Amino acid sequence: MQWRWGTTDFPDSVILSFRVGGVMRCIRLRLAYDGTDYDGWQSQKSGRGIQNAVEAAAESILQEKVRVLASGRTDAGVHAVGQVAAFRTTTTLSTQVLCKALNAKLPSDITVLSVDEAPANFHPIRDAKQKHYRYLLSDAAMTNVFLRRYVWRYPRPLDCDSMAGAAEVLIGTHDFSAFQGAGSKRATSVRTIRQLRVTRSPLIPHIITIDVQANGFLYNMMRNIVGSLVDVGRGARSPAWIGEILEGKDRNRAGATAPPHGLFLISVTYPDLDVARSEGSEITLPWDEGTYAEFPLI
Repeated sequence: MQWRWGTTDFPDSVILSFRVGGVMRCIRLRLAYDGTDYDGWQSQKSGRGIQNAVEAAAESILQEKVRVLASGRTDAGVHAVGQVAAFRTTTTLSTQVLCKALNAKLPSDITVLSVDEAPANFHPIRDAKQKHYRYLLSDAAMTNVFLRRYVWRYPRPLDCDSMAGAAEVLIGTHDFSAFQGAGSKRATSVRTIRQLRVTRSPLIPHIITIDVQANGFLYNMMRNIVGSLVDVGRGARSPAWIGEILEGKDRNRAGATAPPHGLFLISVTYPDLDVARSEGSEITLPWDEGTYAEFPLI
């Protein structure tokens, strides 16, 4: 049996040696980043991938080649408050020291929130059980210069209740072909959305959040869902149209892809990590008590 880390296949014998020998460690990171000035997570020849920055920081500390693998490749302009990534190393540095050292080396728009030692065979993509994405949009009459990097401003009033009602049909296990971006290479387009919530902030009334928890996301699936719900919210389509798109499985019938800068990866759930956000847990919002104190808007 082969086991893949990044683009490299390892036989079970190698993984077993990780467990028995105690030399190779699997270090897991929880990251937050502002994706505005990056070409996405994936390493780029230009050096403007978030992966480039994290690997460079780790290599300068550890003085060894490091390959960092994330739970998923966020696109250019997409942000994260709970990305999970991991790498293998022979270092004896503690996780506390690694966290402080990485943050000292990383640019100010990338932060390591926590570091722990994962099981030897941990894989951030394969082992992920659930992801939570949040999209922020605004129907304010005027652009807020302080939110423009993180919120999509739609310049017309949106009917949040109609959007919330339309979204209900997406909950459950479905073929989400109609919301899949071009060029996606997946064995199946069937995914399970466990929760989907569209809410207008009681604190900032022009802010609407769209939260989705699912066992996986197709390429641009979240942004295509948002774009379609905005069509309902602005009155161009009826709430029943979302169900028709879903059944039709035709991307050309769905709404436009929402811009990337309003999208945040909130959390990734694993069997041994983030138990508080396990399957079926309630979505917490910025104005709910006890949520993301370090990121009051998100």
